[in-house]
Amino acid sequence: MNMKNPDRPYVFCHMLTSLAGRIEGTFMDTLQGIKAGEVFYDLAFGPDRFYPMQGWLSGRVTTDENFTFYARPELNPDAAAVPAGDFITNTDFGMFYVSIDPKGVLGWKSNVLRYETTKAMVIEVLTSQASNAYKAYLRSLDIPYIIAGDAQVDFAALLPKLKTLFHIDLLMLGGGGILNWTFMESGLCDELSLVMAAAADGSFTTPGLVTNRQYPQGNPLHFQLLEAKPMDGSSLWIRYKVLNPEKMW
Repeated sequence: MNMKNPDRPYVFCHMLTSLAGRIEGTFMDTLQGIKAGEVFYDLAFGPDRFYPMQGWLSGRVTTDENFTFYARPELNPDAAAVPAGDFITNTDFGMFYVSIDPKGVLGWKSNVLRYETTKAMVIEVLTSQASNAYKAYLRSLDIPYIIAGDAQVDFAALLPKLKTLFHIDLLMLGGGGILNWTFMESGLCDELSLVMAAAADGSFTTPGLVTNRQYPQGNPLHFQLLEAKPMDGSSLWIRYKVLNPEKMW
């Protein structure tokens, strides 16, 4: 890994999939799926982790499914106007969960979350569509937030702020297939780390590794193999360099 990017964190997409490339499903409940899940966790979060990251980033749906559990915030529509711009606090926490929440709908109860044995400070990423009431709600919980974009999140503007303000040099991307695709297609993802479980469940409705909502528009992604390694439970850990879509040929 070459993490010496002066402008933004080195971004690696780290995902657990079935043999069919699905990122959710009953395959996770098999013995092989459970073993692969342990491999996935240890590589990025374990005490002897391969990736010494300072934070990970996921989309709203992933956050709701794993941390906020579809709770909605109790907002005060009469909240006093908050200052314009970002709300920067808790910058030295050391580990951060970057939550992509363009309109501001997630119902946090605390500014800190736990994932297995990992404790992280929440950073909310909003657009100009987030209400004053929601930003006041985040401030009441001492949850830092960054305004990045008007109607859609401007990830190119977000990443340098994560590096500069929160000292995140190595950032894990854990989509959502849509989020994974967006980063890779935009040239903002440097590496794909794929833990493939030796299991499949045959689902054709559960989400996949990447999702291009504009398909067939856009260019296909292509990768350069860095490493392939057998792991516990007959899982396979595969590392790829994400190549620039503009240089496909």
